[in-house]
Amino acid sequence: MVGFACLGYAQEAKLNGPVITFEKKVHDFGDMSQGDKVEETFRFTNTGNEPLIITNVQVTCGCTVPKGWPRDPIAPGQKGELTIAFNSAGKTGRQNKVVTIVSNAVNADGSQISFTANVLEKKTQPQ
Repeated sequence: MVGFACLGYAQEAKLNGPVITFEKKVHDFGDMSQGDKVEETFRFTNTGNEPLIITNVQVTCGCTVPKGWPRDPIAPGQKGELTIAFNSAGKTGRQNKVVTIVSNAVNADGSQISFTANVLEKKTQPQ
């Protein structure tokens, strides 16, 4: 009876369907001057057993732009990339931005990535 219970648990732990697994889910740009523009590429793998389809990438403000993601299905075992651009114009202080990936992935923890930055006020040059 105990062996049967363990077998059932192991089968439940494996997700059935597409699973998006990021190499890293958080990036820190560190200190930057107000007005700087930066980009980061988040790499992922479909670790599931069905094709992964990303239908949209949602950002929380106009300062963050998704610059590209795969439009074609990503087969199990295949890799993909998602590039995010951040424009710090008009921002100051600590920034924490969340990006939501809308897809058919069955793992809820794969739906968001984020980045942080510390935007320093731009110093004006004396003339």
